[in-house]
Amino acid sequence: MVMQPGEIEWRVSETPVEYAAAVEEMERRVAAIRDGAAAELVWLLEHPPLFTAGTSARDEELLDPRRLPVHRTGRGGRYTYHGPGQRIAYVMLDLRRRGQDVRCYVYQLEEWIIRILARFEVRGERRVGRVGIWVVRPSGNEEKIAAIGVRVRQWVTYHGLALNVDPELEHYRGIVPCGIAEHGVTSLAELGIAAGMREVDTALRRAFAEVFEAPLVCRP
Repeated sequence: MVMQPGEIEWRVSETPVEYAAAVEEMERRVAAIRDGAAAELVWLLEHPPLFTAGTSARDEELLDPRRLPVHRTGRGGRYTYHGPGQRIAYVMLDLRRRGQDVRCYVYQLEEWIIRILARFEVRGERRVGRVGIWVVRPSGNEEKIAAIGVRVRQWVTYHGLALNVDPELEHYRGIVPCGIAEHGVTSLAELGIAAGMREVDTALRRAFAEVFEAPLVCRP
């Protein structure tokens, strides 16, 4: 496949994808994008229940190592949970065509999530020093609703984000999510939003166009 200027492929996996297989597929695609042999890709999927340990993960943050399989991974960040009911978006973009600014790219991922949540009348917010997107509950407690973990190889991105639609939140008790013990984790379902994956995917695609296909913006 020869990449056309501005072309982005969208792929949706209807059944859970094993984590190791997903990483292998991403690495193949990143190499092809780098060589100009494939289009950029946004891959929407779910994983079977598992924990992943990013490059900054600490052993003491794995609280229950027997609860679920643990996968060491090259993405940034610490421990997180993946499982059914969580929409994973693996994003393989060529930053050579997009400003070669990794911080800007992470900012765009954050903005993408914020705009997705806004479509469901949920206010997602950034927090300095805390990666991901947060919501404030009526009690004033802040809880994480989406995680971000990226890797960049020769200016091509992979890994991406995980948005909690309706996952089993109990599994987060097996880790210190993203190394942050003082705040909880939530989901659209826990917030009372009965959104299916198709609705979420529609919001993902529309918000992606607003953020990544518009003129590059890295700050408000």
